[in-house]
Parts: sequence; structure tokens; C-alpha cells
Amino acid sequence: MNHTELGEMENRFAQLIWKYQPIPSGELTRLCEQEFEWKKSTTYTMLKRLCQRGIFENENGMVKALISQEEFYAEKGAKVIKENFGGSLPRFLAAFVKKNALGQEEIDQLQQLIDQYKGE
Repeated sequence: MNHTELGEMENRFAQLIWKYQPIPSGELTRLCEQEFEWKKSTTYTMLKRLCQRGIFENENGMVKALISQEEFYAEKGAKVIKENFGGSLPRFLAAFVKKNALGQEEIDQLQQLIDQYKGE
């Protein structure tokens, strides 16, 4: 199942779980009531949906991530590059920098990444 497609509230809910995990489901319902003004049933419906997508699990009342936030966004980014740029990271970067100027710090960070993975 595709876990990278999240609606706005699904994404906000996921962010909350990633921030506080592992978290007892009862505490998660209290947080969602405070943050989103959700009823308990809404929280459990959303949790069930994201568990079915393989992002989180609720085992014995304890909610935790099955994939990290970093893995989630890496998968999402890879999907965008594959679908829109033929899987080519250089094509993606070329399109990105046409509209978004890179500062020297960003250029240095990219170069460090390239150098790091070049050596592996």
C-alpha cells in the first residue's frame, strides 16, 4: 500500500506520533483532543487507517512507527523524482535550482553528501 500519500490531517497526526512515540494510545487520544479537538473515535479511526498503510502500529495499546519520519520523506521524495523526473536526481536538482537559488552553505552540504557517497 502507498504510504507516502497523506492528506493534511493525516500528515499532522503522523507528525504528532513521530514526535511522541512510543506513546500509549490513551495519551495519543488526549493529545489529539488538545491539538485537533478530535473525539476519541476520530483518533482511533485515523490511527487504524495509518496502521493499515504500514506506517504505524498499535500493539497492546502502545503506538509506535514502523517507518521513521526520515524514511517516510525519503520514500516520498524518491516517488516524486521517479514519477516526474524519470528517476533522475540530476534532472530534479536542475529543475529545482532553476527556481530556487542555492546558497554557498547548501552547495557545500550537497558537495559533502556527494563526497560521502562517492567514497562508499
